[in-house]
Amino acid sequence: MDFTFPIEQGTLHVEYVKKKAGAPTIVFLHDALGAVQTWRAFPERLAERTDCNYLAYDRQGHGKSSKLTQQRDLDYLEVEARVLLDLLEEFAIGRAILFGHSDGGSIALIAAAQLQNKLLGVITEAAHLFVEPLTLAGIKEAKGSYAKGKLRAKLVRYHGTKTDDLFYAWADTWLADDFKDWNIEHLLPHITCPCLAMQGKDDQFGSVKQLQSIKNTHERNTIKLLDNIGHNPHKEQPHLVLELAADFIKNLKQR
Repeated sequence: MDFTFPIEQGTLHVEYVKKKAGAPTIVFLHDALGAVQTWRAFPERLAERTDCNYLAYDRQGHGKSSKLTQQRDLDYLEVEARVLLDLLEEFAIGRAILFGHSDGGSIALIAAAQLQNKLLGVITEAAHLFVEPLTLAGIKEAKGSYAKGKLRAKLVRYHGTKTDDLFYAWADTWLADDFKDWNIEHLLPHITCPCLAMQGKDDQFGSVKQLQSIKNTHERNTIKLLDNIGHNPHKEQPHLVLELAADFIKNLKQR
């Protein structure tokens, strides 16, 4: 079912599929330029395979949610984590598994540090824990592609008239001098649930150092560096990511 969730500066579009009472809920957190639609069929496929419910939503400025109404602050990912916590409370989701891609992975980790024992687990794809030169180079390249029009045309299909504001809010925030010191590694020791972190070897926005930071925090965490995959594992090799995520969730349900 589709829901409209009110926030201070507008509304969020939420899709919540609850087929089985008492089952865990996988909460999907899209990437910096994504939306519910950009997940394609992946949430439904993973939920069916693991016998879970699932929830996905468009963050403010994305997809079917309301437009951005103010300049993005340097702590915008922490702000989005607080919105996620409000959503979980509103929908009374107590046995959640967070599945975040890129920015969504960062948001999942930030929220998990606050939720602690209230989560079953966290799955991330290409999550950012700190800013790397590789990240900034990838964003600069994306800005060039956007200016030429091809990337913009792709994004407009999902974000409509909100596209320009969304793109430059992301790119300009990450490229700001003050953002170079952004780092959430200090939060990792506060995450008490198991984590599965995945990243493509060919990710143009982050290196294996991001994965290593997650693994080094606790021995229960699992990392997967994926061959011949870039920044979008669940799109580039959906069967592989589906298998890895499903196995991880099945083990969580047996704990």
